[in-house]
Amino acid sequence: MTSKKTIGIAVLGLGNVGSEVVRILTENASDFEARVGVPVEIRGIAVRRIDGDRGVDPALLTDNPAALVDRDDVDIVVEVLGGIEVPRKLILAALEKGKSVVTANKALLAEYTGELADAAEKSRADLYFEAAVAGAIPVVRPLMQSLAGDRVNKVAGIVNGTTNFILSAMDETGADYAETLAEAGRLGYAEADPTADVEGYDAASKAAILASIAFHTRVTAGDVYREGISKITSADLEMARSLDCTIKLLALCERITTPNGQDRISARVYPALVPLDHPLATVNGAFNAIVVEAEAAGRLMFYGQGAGGAPTASAVLGDLVMAARNKFYGGRGPLESKYAKLKIAPMGDITTRYYVNMQVADRPGVLATVAAEFANHDVSISTVRQQGSGDGACLVVVTHLASDSALSKTVSALEKMDVVTSVSSVLRLEGTTV
Repeated sequence: MTSKKTIGIAVLGLGNVGSEVVRILTENASDFEARVGVPVEIRGIAVRRIDGDRGVDPALLTDNPAALVDRDDVDIVVEVLGGIEVPRKLILAALEKGKSVVTANKALLAEYTGELADAAEKSRADLYFEAAVAGAIPVVRPLMQSLAGDRVNKVAGIVNGTTNFILSAMDETGADYAETLAEAGRLGYAEADPTADVEGYDAASKAAILASIAFHTRVTAGDVYREGISKITSADLEMARSLDCTIKLLALCERITTPNGQDRISARVYPALVPLDHPLATVNGAFNAIVVEAEAAGRLMFYGQGAGGAPTASAVLGDLVMAARNKFYGGRGPLESKYAKLKIAPMGDITTRYYVNMQVADRPGVLATVAAEFANHDVSISTVRQQGSGDGACLVVVTHLASDSALSKTVSALEKMDVVTSVSSVLRLEGTTV
């Protein structure tokens, strides 16, 4: 046990999350002291500009985060700045001095987990990041600790509240993507620049973190296959309902065994049809949910608020308590587990089912011609639906399991056929095995 009489905290950032961290920590100081065993005190709060009423003691504010991190009376650094390069340097500086770090920065972790973990291990400091994935939902610690003795085979989930809100609203109201995105912005669910959310970058960062932990392998955001939701139409959602499905932006991380028996992993993000009887189909609005499949534990589901100041602060403070206890009692948090060093499977090797919606010529023999093209690429058809007539004739094909490379070749061939006017939509169908 250390002789320290207090644990000093530096908070980097005072946005939605940082403000809630400071508020909760200040208002519940006696509770945190009881949980940790020693008082936990904020030494300073780094902000970009010291101006106006920030709702905190002005004496705590500084615009020099490096100097704050370097202070001898700071034991733990809480990073909620956002961005990559600035927080990366600050976190490395803290870890190199043996200070523990709690961060909610998924973009940073998805790129530099290895570098940060190495720095933490070298200095015997703690690096906690529960808040980096799915806000208040506890999933990082269960994967790292509760399931440390099990073999995780798959992690799948809805990890971005903005896109889930948009898709849920489109499904419920029949509105198109642009209209619903604008409404999400008005309600505060979408940023002024929503690209990171709607194009899947945010979810890909989280998928990289989840895959790294679940499969004991360093995975970066660049290893994650990514598609966004900006091309999803109200017609796609209407067709999904007719197939007893809905559409969700999924993050999928799974262990794959190749035909010659080699272990590989896949991490990917894309919009997919999900059967209405699947647990993820009922997750609506800005909520998140993650399903973990492990050999001994079976299927586990984690559900709750995936974003927002207070929910994310809850996860940050949970990590803070663990780090503070370790500082006081002399313990260590879980170290990075990277022993497996599994290779990433090419996207072309991934097998799933597919939904293909195409505009076709309305004349005899079209269905047989199109079906033959699927057969030419070893893609088996499960169901076919034809809607409309004349110039509005539409053919919807749902396949059995097929490889991504085979489906891609099929779509390329369809687009060159005289009887196919256009392939308007190609989506994967997840949550089934036939």
